[in-house]
Amino acid sequence: MADGKTTASARRPSGRRADAQRNIDKILDSGLKLYSSRPGVSVAEVAEAAGVGRVTLYGHFPSRTELAKALMERAFEETNAAWEAVDTDGPAEDALERILRQQWYLMERNRNLRDNIIGDVSPQWLRSRHDPILERIEALIIRGQDEGAFRTDLPLSWLITALYSLVHAAADEITAGHLTPEQAPDTLVASLRSLYRP
Repeated sequence: MADGKTTASARRPSGRRADAQRNIDKILDSGLKLYSSRPGVSVAEVAEAAGVGRVTLYGHFPSRTELAKALMERAFEETNAAWEAVDTDGPAEDALERILRQQWYLMERNRNLRDNIIGDVSPQWLRSRHDPILERIEALIIRGQDEGAFRTDLPLSWLITALYSLVHAAADEITAGHLTPEQAPDTLVASLRSLYRP
């Protein structure tokens, strides 16, 4: 009997953790979809889309800032996974262009997400989330420099920052209506070719 109670009580927390994780996943999936679709999304809308109450949502994410950070973390996990899947064989210049063209849809999605959370996280925190991606870009630029395809007369850190800034500039131009999502990849690739070539 005592053993039965122990076994039952040991199972309950595990069940609660599984339920909690399901709720977290629903909140993040719904939040990512909403935050990426339009500006001005409220926490209440995320809770409703996830099928949970606001109390449940706030139990997992005590503030809008915590929710925003979790959504960005989820977005960057997906982005990192997608970038790992891109073929980076062959000349570095071609590989960089493939990355930009194949992953633009994620950059576009994250543009809307960024616009929704920009007041909730610091620019420093947001930049640090890009580090794994920027490290891949750094390795690619170094490879391109070794191949003679990319310039070496400018600091490596500047070339990386320029790419980071141009991607965000393209996103801002789309928001402002000066560039369409269809034009952005070509514009970005042409700008980086001009900047990176010796």
